Amino acid sequence: MSSTHLVLHDPEGRLDAELSLDRELHKALVKAVLGWTGNPGLSPADLQQIALLLTGAARAVAIDVRRAADLLPEDHAVRALADVVLEEADRRLSVLAEGTVGCAQSRTRLVRALYERLDRLASVAPQAVTAP
Repeated sequence: MSSTHLVLHDPEGRLDAELSLDRELHKALVKAVLGWTGNPGLSPADLQQIALLLTGAARAVAIDVRRAADLLPEDHAVRALADVVLEEADRRLSVLAEGTVGCAQSRTRLVRALYERLDRLASVAPQAVTAP
């Protein structure tokens, strides 16, 4: 049986640096998921897929936040706040994604917080962030 998976070897992290995120897609998903006021009528498998998509987005945005924060002096207040957000992201992403509304919304809030931090870094050091 042949595998349909392709493993990429990217030790220098070039793919992360060269591939831009689809921020508009993430914004639309964040708006939709945070707009749920009750059960959205999705199956646990669908909810888990949404949580996994948001997990991937959060990890990718966290890489951009880290890269931008590292360009600031260690004692810069904006860098310190980025470090706090990144520590929280690491903690929350260490928990497996579940097929629940709560998990999807938690990942959504994390993606939103990471983009907010990335925007703040861009306002302080625009050269540190290459936003699409």
